[in-house]
Amino acid sequence: MSNHSIIRITKELADIQRSSDLSLAVACRDVDVRNVKAIIIGPSDSPYEFGFFEFAVKFGKDYPGKAPSVQSTTTNGGRCRFNPNIYAQGKVCLSILGTWRGERGEEWSSAQGVESILISIQSLMSSNPYENEPGFETANDENDKKNQRDYVAKIRHETLRITVIQRLEEYLGISPSGIVLPQSRGSGYDSEDDDRDNDRDFEESSVNFEPFKDLCKRRFLWYYDSYLLAISKAKLEVKDGQQFTRMPFECTGNCMEGKFNYTELERRLNFIKKTLDTETERWATEGLVIKKREGTAAANLQRQFEQVVEAYKRDKNVTLTIELVDKNPFVWDITYFGRPMTNLDGGLFKIKLFFSPHFPDEQPRARFETQLFHHRIAPDGTPCYTTKRVEDAKSHIEAIIAALEEEHPPYDPRTMVNPEAAKLFWGSPEDKKMYNRKLRRAVQRSMEE
Repeated sequence: MSNHSIIRITKELADIQRSSDLSLAVACRDVDVRNVKAIIIGPSDSPYEFGFFEFAVKFGKDYPGKAPSVQSTTTNGGRCRFNPNIYAQGKVCLSILGTWRGERGEEWSSAQGVESILISIQSLMSSNPYENEPGFETANDENDKKNQRDYVAKIRHETLRITVIQRLEEYLGISPSGIVLPQSRGSGYDSEDDDRDNDRDFEESSVNFEPFKDLCKRRFLWYYDSYLLAISKAKLEVKDGQQFTRMPFECTGNCMEGKFNYTELERRLNFIKKTLDTETERWATEGLVIKKREGTAAANLQRQFEQVVEAYKRDKNVTLTIELVDKNPFVWDITYFGRPMTNLDGGLFKIKLFFSPHFPDEQPRARFETQLFHHRIAPDGTPCYTTKRVEDAKSHIEAIIAALEEEHPPYDPRTMVNPEAAKLFWGSPEDKKMYNRKLRRAVQRSMEE
């Protein structure tokens, strides 16, 4: 592969990583930019909503003159076809990739790139994917309408079961029987034993490249209530044990078959949430062990804590205090005072910030201890925020406050982690008034707690 190709690919990946688009992510091993993993978060208001769809992108030596090859790897082991254009064997049918005949002008050109490919794939994940099948674009008789509803219903079920639940269970070591298997220790412990095993660990990590593990865990916490809401709505439409309907364009070996079982999905979803909460709490215990060993992770967080405390003492625009919980640099207790002349004025909000032993490879998890009705704060207190400086603890605090204080945010369903609050915030003028009343009541209660 020429230097020009490598430079082009590297720039494209960096542009996506710097982008504010919450629905796309890419990663590759440092030693091999030709083989890229990409993930698409399913669009809202579609049966793919907030699912995690992964793809393997392989660049040839003649890129960008020729399109890369793209394979879907979220197929339940080659058993699930998620879209008329995304086959169970992983093939992605797009004219831009040269895997499907298209109209003149739809073929690949060197002006396109990874992002345009991912956006094209994402566009297939529509509210009515039935019409993606060639010849079915305008199919609209009564039988087609029933098929459209049935197709959406089974995609929604399998999006939850395969792309969300199975993926998170694998990440968390949850066995089919519902038992959490012991997780291997990571480098955060800084033990001499781990140092002696560096070479072996490097070889294992080269095989088990899972760049989206932390992203999917964080997004699960954001969208947990949306998943539950989708299940409650689906239970009104289908019954447990009901067979999926086969579509006219599906065939043996390239279809989506199975039965609905939302009761079981709900149980598994709740267990994942419980396991993630336990994992977060375990970071505190592991952190004390690392501190006792005087590990580098503990020293780094202790230093950042001291710097952040001093920085906010000098900052006259934000009023907050930060303390360590039990002198543990892996758990920060933040008290934020609502900014005057805003809806948060007069409020006192307590936030816990948990750091992983593997920070910054794993981002911290925040939780509002003060109950607050806000479209960017999930009912369990998880705030929806992003920062580009993941290694900087202060940037996480700044991003949380920015998300909390933003009064006129752009409409983005991917940031709406409290379904009830979001519905009011983005509803009618009367709904918005109700939202503000509920928010103000929560702010007033915060001073009484």
